[in-house]
Amino acid sequence: MCGIAGFVGDFQLPQKNIELMLSSLSHRGPDDRQIFQNGSFCGGMTRLSINDLYRGAQPLFNEDKSIVTFYNGEIYNYKSLRGFLEGKNYSFSNTSDGAVIPFLYELYGTDAFSYLDGMFAISIWDSRTNELILARDFPGEKPLYYSRNNSGFIYSSEVKALEAVLEDLTLDRQALWDFPSFLWIPEPASAYEEIKSLTRGNFLTFSSSDDIKIKEFIPNSYKKEFSFNNLEDAISTTREVVGNSITSRLLSDVPVGSFLSGGLDSSIVATVASKELSSLDTFTIEFEDLDDPYHGKANESVAARETANFIGSNHHNVPVTSRDFRDSLSDFVKYGDLPFSVSSGLGIMSISKAAKQKGIKVLLTGDGADECFGGYSWYKNLLSNSYLKKDKVSEEITFQSIGFSEEDRTALLNEMNPAQRAFAWHYYATESDKDLFFDKSFKEDLNTSVRFFSSLNEKNQDRPMNFIKHDRNFYFPNEMLRKVDRFGMANSVEGRTPFASAEVISLSNHLREEHIFRDNHLKWILRKAFEDILSSDVFNRPKHGFNVPIDHWLKTEWYDLVEETFSSGSEIVKQNIIKRDAMDQAIKLLKDPHRLHGHTLFSFIILNMWLGRKNGNNS
Repeated sequence: MCGIAGFVGDFQLPQKNIELMLSSLSHRGPDDRQIFQNGSFCGGMTRLSINDLYRGAQPLFNEDKSIVTFYNGEIYNYKSLRGFLEGKNYSFSNTSDGAVIPFLYELYGTDAFSYLDGMFAISIWDSRTNELILARDFPGEKPLYYSRNNSGFIYSSEVKALEAVLEDLTLDRQALWDFPSFLWIPEPASAYEEIKSLTRGNFLTFSSSDDIKIKEFIPNSYKKEFSFNNLEDAISTTREVVGNSITSRLLSDVPVGSFLSGGLDSSIVATVASKELSSLDTFTIEFEDLDDPYHGKANESVAARETANFIGSNHHNVPVTSRDFRDSLSDFVKYGDLPFSVSSGLGIMSISKAAKQKGIKVLLTGDGADECFGGYSWYKNLLSNSYLKKDKVSEEITFQSIGFSEEDRTALLNEMNPAQRAFAWHYYATESDKDLFFDKSFKEDLNTSVRFFSSLNEKNQDRPMNFIKHDRNFYFPNEMLRKVDRFGMANSVEGRTPFASAEVISLSNHLREEHIFRDNHLKWILRKAFEDILSSDVFNRPKHGFNVPIDHWLKTEWYDLVEETFSSGSEIVKQNIIKRDAMDQAIKLLKDPHRLHGHTLFSFIILNMWLGRKNGNNS
């Protein structure tokens, strides 16, 4: 695990530039820093030592050192790949999992990426052709950003490293318009017009005499076709594929821990891991016991402790309060890298900090099970055929419309077209919400954020499994995987997500409604697959994600953040991003008894803090 950065071209003072970039990535790799230069290429890395602690330094080379590799991530099938390469008379100087990459590239070229089972952002400099190749893993676990200008091509694991050396960056208005709707900026956009994310499952090639070329690759593990003779066959296949994914992600020369909420997903991961490891540390947020009209009881520590006792893990409750989270907002903005306002990321940052204090560098997570096996509570409403037959359905009806019963809310949403309905079930600020805040000049000629769901309006796409698949392809990488990476690495802790493996995703694409919706349970097949190793409490426990009572706090302890953000002196007002009378609208939304707007307002708070980073105006 590390942070990588580099460039090809005629950038001024390349050694100084790469040092600036790597300094901004030190949290991703505090154990080592290396820089390598060859011709017009200069690259570097900051290393978090997890495998081959003493000989796994980068860059990694082929035998004649004509292929230079920097890499961030883990290759879980490296042992079988290493054996295969040794059979072809390749010899290795270390046992690092990434050591197979330059040899695979020498043998297969860019087809090499299809052989890798893991999470990765890879940089390869081929000195034989003076060509740079970048590749990003299929699920999208590891980040990789790039920019091109007249001086050449530059890339990094995080945008902040590019900000450190690029001048005259232009805010991407469309990206910032989309932000309050999703609480993150959908890839491949960043917050800047000049910086893009390499799309997951893609590789990029660049040479000084050539344009950027980007192509898709398909992992071999994703190409497997699944067919089930009956339900028992589907259950046993799920047990095998998920179990293998969990055990493969235990690869480590340092201690491994696990998130543990007490719910189904993290309990499966922690239970399987505990059977394979001699010792497992588990971590849960112990939250203040607060009643909230939307989030309910946020404290899951009691259930998690029961599961930890059941599996025999070394368990740690991590106590947090409203003040703790408030005090960590500056770090939340810093390590989020781009504007990111998913408040549960505060919990991940707290747990990774506690894990680091316990000497844990690797944390397993249960993220992705909901997207792969149909676990979100609103999925059960996909089967509803009820309608209220209103003459006109307002786009203001969303899953946050607490003024309606769930039954009526579902019936109203069913009146919408599929794209609008998918947005309303899962996301936040509507187009009209944003119209209340963004300045007229800023929002001119921008596209609706609902455009990301347009495929659901096509013929035969308005079906439950297609809604779930959309979440798997859009929500999962943009929110869940980004959250795990950024806020784990904030404390130099690597998050690993077994449910993000290409084979698990392939399996989930072959599941049918009968595997998801059954016996009044969501994720039915996942529950059945691991029923024999789970306690009955876990098996029957309803879905309850980690939620932060953001609506309550913005009305009480955090209200000054609202005043600060929407006042005339804030960054987003001074830069003419939002209207000067936005405070009136913010107060109106806070007082709305029929709908929750906390995360919409929190998004503007985070955006304001993000813009104020360089000016020293962070709260």
